[in-house]
Amino acid sequence: MKRERIGELLCARIAAGVLALALVLSAASGWGAEPGSDAERALLAKYSSIKDKLEKNQFGAPIYLESTDSEGKVRVDMYGVVPHPFETAREALQSPASWCDITSLHLNIKACTFKASTNPQQVTLYSGRKYYQPPSDAYPLKFAFTLVSQTPRLLEVRLEAEEGPFRTKDHRIVLQAVPLGGATTLLHFSYTYSQGTVARLAMNGYFSTLARGKVGFSEVTDKGGEQHLVEGARGAVERNTMRYYLALETYLDTLKYPENQRFEQRINRWYDLTAKYPKQLKENDKSSYLAAKRMEHNRQVELQKKLGN
Repeated sequence: MKRERIGELLCARIAAGVLALALVLSAASGWGAEPGSDAERALLAKYSSIKDKLEKNQFGAPIYLESTDSEGKVRVDMYGVVPHPFETAREALQSPASWCDITSLHLNIKACTFKASTNPQQVTLYSGRKYYQPPSDAYPLKFAFTLVSQTPRLLEVRLEAEEGPFRTKDHRIVLQAVPLGGATTLLHFSYTYSQGTVARLAMNGYFSTLARGKVGFSEVTDKGGEQHLVEGARGAVERNTMRYYLALETYLDTLKYPENQRFEQRINRWYDLTAKYPKQLKENDKSSYLAAKRMEHNRQVELQKKLGN
């Protein structure tokens, strides 16, 4: 009887130890979070408030955009519904390698590299002109990549950079995703950055000369009461945020293809999606974009090999 009792106690302690270890591991990985987190509830509440706008809008797609430009800080939030199960989106969008495949579709991103062995992980975007440009001639925007949450009902990823081009600072990209009914997922993509007086003067000069006439997607009312599409820095961030959002959508849409076909499928589909909004996103013809991206992709592969990740 004593031996049986000792055996029962030993088994109970082993089971308790295994359970404790499982709880520690799940908490560390994010899988132990309680369903219905504050972030999930807030995102679903936002979805309820904009559902009508997602169904009928100027985009002709389930997309909603809002932006602000106040006290030197520009912010754009985009919400969209994609026809992919949440599990697929969560697995596809949580690694820095995936984000390099996504962001490099943007015509101004000349290459993207990542370091998965650092803490935090790092993603570097080489930002340059709209035509082909080697990464060595582009601006390296270095982001800290953080997987904030990956629960069964929420994905949150953040990319943060202290400094950016034109003396901008505090660049932050945030992606959140939650499941909706059926095999659909709600995405929330936001981009923010801050700029001081010098940066704002430089950018105002750019938008009043070389970038004059470029517009975003939001309608604003001028002092005379007339409505027009937003311009300036706010318009520029709206355009760039839309390009990144369409890159996310493109990435998910092309996962169905064999891996060796995905790059070509992605650059073709991304261009076709942006072509639906020529007033805001038209910069060059498709053949020029495809040729540039093929060369830039080769440079990106070379850079990544040197990093050894």
